[in-house]
Amino acid sequence: MAVTLEEAPWLGWILVKALMRFAFMVANNLVAISSYICYLIVLQPLRVLDSKRFWYIEGIMYKWLLGMVASWGWYAGYTVVEWGDDIKTITNDEAVMLVNHQATGDVCTLMMCLQDKELVVAQMMWLMDHIFKYTNFGIVSLIHGDFFIRQGKSHREQQLLLLKKHLEKNYRSRDRKWIVLFPEGGFLRKRRETSQTFAKKNNLPFLTHVTLPRIGATKIILNVLVARQENGSPAGGDAREFDSKPKGLQWIIDTTIAYPKAEPIDIQTWILGYRKPTVTHVHYRGYLSLIIPICLLLSQDRLAEPSELCSSNHSQTGLFHLPKATRKPFPGK
Repeated sequence: MAVTLEEAPWLGWILVKALMRFAFMVANNLVAISSYICYLIVLQPLRVLDSKRFWYIEGIMYKWLLGMVASWGWYAGYTVVEWGDDIKTITNDEAVMLVNHQATGDVCTLMMCLQDKELVVAQMMWLMDHIFKYTNFGIVSLIHGDFFIRQGKSHREQQLLLLKKHLEKNYRSRDRKWIVLFPEGGFLRKRRETSQTFAKKNNLPFLTHVTLPRIGATKIILNVLVARQENGSPAGGDAREFDSKPKGLQWIIDTTIAYPKAEPIDIQTWILGYRKPTVTHVHYRGYLSLIIPICLLLSQDRLAEPSELCSSNHSQTGLFHLPKATRKPFPGK
């Protein structure tokens, strides 16, 4: 596509701005990540004397780093509107977020969404593709205790065993409360065709804007972290009222990210800011982990809802078509 004389100055400014943003990002990373590592080295004696306090301090610095990444998008005009259940009301409970996956920018979008949710980001564990281990942020995630998972049938069983051991070793000991998981197992553009073929063979919903989730990691998380029940009460605990909250992982948050006109933001766009300002929409629906079985999460109605939400957001209005208010009290709160 040829560039006209009128467009040349605008394109030149976009290029200059992108180079300036990239230089700022590099400097930002060099200073912030090296400072994070140095502080934690200095604080190693505290880890021996008071492990809980050490991981609290580490979590606060981790939140600052994620806030730094979120700010890159905010300065470029990439903002977020949140819909559905109000997750601010459960920031002190344990939860797992199941999120649809379209591009690398999904992670940055979640970083922006969760910054104002008290200590959620500080006490959060991410499950992400192993390739992220080799990025500039990989060392931070390794120290924080995030889990890097390899994709593919040949690695599946081994990775699930490693995830189970990782949760048992690091989740409680580091005072983690939330887990972020992308159960689709890959980007939408890469998995859509395979997902639709599988859906057609098994009489499942034909999804366009999301793909069928893989449940292996979700089952491991629920089996390890949800408090077991004996006669309606947490195992080993005193009898409680029916509506009292159990210990362990209490909430499943079904999270849908939708970009206007089905144009997801990738990490390059987030960093360089060459795309025009846009509003991303994020929808939350919460379930009590002890009440909803995983088969219900995978029911046809539940599988189809995220795709319908994305479809409505891809329309010209750019809004979720919801009949009720944009934010609702969290169920059971």
